[in-house]
Amino acid sequence: MKNSDLKKVALVGTGFVGMSFAYALLNSGECDQLVLIDINKVKAHGESMDLNHGLPFAKRNMLIFDGEFCDCCDADIVVICAGVNQKEGESRIELLNRNYEVFKSIIDPVIKSGFNGIFLVATNPVDIMTKITLELSGFESSKVIGSGTTLDTARLRYLLGDYFKIDPRNIHAYVIGEHGDSEIIPWSQAYVTTKRIYDIIDSSNGKFKFEDLYNISKNVTGAAQEIISAKNATYYGIGMALVRIVRAIFGDEKSALTVSVMLNGQYGVTDVYAGLPAIIGRNGVEDIIVLDLKENERTAFINSCNFLKETAEQIDF
Repeated sequence: MKNSDLKKVALVGTGFVGMSFAYALLNSGECDQLVLIDINKVKAHGESMDLNHGLPFAKRNMLIFDGEFCDCCDADIVVICAGVNQKEGESRIELLNRNYEVFKSIIDPVIKSGFNGIFLVATNPVDIMTKITLELSGFESSKVIGSGTTLDTARLRYLLGDYFKIDPRNIHAYVIGEHGDSEIIPWSQAYVTTKRIYDIIDSSNGKFKFEDLYNISKNVTGAAQEIISAKNATYYGIGMALVRIVRAIFGDEKSALTVSVMLNGQYGVTDVYAGLPAIIGRNGVEDIIVLDLKENERTAFINSCNFLKETAEQIDF
């Protein structure tokens, strides 16, 4: 029986992303227990040993161990980072169908364990894999969250902070839609502290330029490919993004994070997961923030959602 005072996370998938999350979680001290689950049990055991050897340097004690799906029974959050890589010549749909089978082999035993917490999905394409998790689990959509555009939003705020020479934590701007090529930045909703970025540029006497926003947008969208070309994968940023979401859940923060959520009529869109700012607390997604988008931004967001919906419809459920 679960001790309600203990915060437990189960991580499925001990690859680069999963272990970057686990390492960041250890350093942040956001939970009491962390169980690592992987089809490669030897690797999961080695990873748990390595993390445990860092406990003397951590800010708080944690119980870290490698386990089985049955260990999810009393977890508060199951974080899924598992998945297969795209083969040479393989189509996006073929990859999705293979990842669907992987997720079926994960979700079914997790549910059978008695798990009744929150699913947090990071496997790409994350919006569609989160929808698959919802379908396979039968959970309420508030309990199934994708990492969405959380990292994209962080990249945007970092670049804007660098451009305007201000702490990125004082930048209020979002990347919404697909975590992918069709994602959009609604510049009408972008602020530095309480000032609209459009107004700052207008009154800057040429110091800041609207065309620079286009370059920043391209850098946000292309960041992952640039990192992949340099080091083959991205994992530190998404690992920290996952910890941020976990912190919001355990702390019942009611924080606004751009996670992948199920749309139920927002912007006229239904039955699709996409990145939007949402209020995250102990019960998962507690509200979805509807932004006052300009017409072109709204159209671009709807197009992004339609792309996700059409892609998901091609999976062999």
